[in-house]
Amino acid sequence: MSLPEAPAARHQVVAGEFARLVEQTTDWSAPAPVEGWTARDVVDHLVSWFGGFLSAGGVELPAGPSVADDPLAAWHHHANGVQALLDKRGDEEFTHPHVGPGQLAGTIDRFYTSDVFMHSWDLARATGQEPRLDQDFAGQMLEAMRPIESLLRDSGQYGPAVPVPDDAAPVEQLMGFVGRDPGWRSSTRGTP
Repeated sequence: MSLPEAPAARHQVVAGEFARLVEQTTDWSAPAPVEGWTARDVVDHLVSWFGGFLSAGGVELPAGPSVADDPLAAWHHHANGVQALLDKRGDEEFTHPHVGPGQLAGTIDRFYTSDVFMHSWDLARATGQEPRLDQDFAGQMLEAMRPIESLLRDSGQYGPAVPVPDDAAPVEQLMGFVGRDPGWRSSTRGTP
């Protein structure tokens, strides 16, 4: 499988895979690969941070259900809001105070869709599911991140790299790069 190049189409596929994982989650308190996080926290992270990111550039997402009350409804509402932005306003200029000017669709793709992609692995591992992540896209992300590794690590958003074999699949290499142990499995299972 290869992900679409267009930001709106890519988001639709990546957010759809995350939705599949959310829909099949039965234990929201299951520990996630991010230390101190649960499956619910993975969804909350994606729903929470991006609204503030967009707002800093003057774009608002519609408020929706709370992840604490209903992670599934919160995710669907949030993902639909982002998709509507991409479909209707993706060609607009967007300026964020920390990342500068760019096209709204490109900024969403670069900062948000890629985050959903990586956190899909976290949610899958937390809930005992298999992530369906595109190996080519993982490889592209990894190649784009390697030259700015020190910047990423200094941001505090990525832990120390976890060594993985050179011949590991790109998804495993990406997860190791961002500080995840590709062999991590939850001690509880979120699916029957």
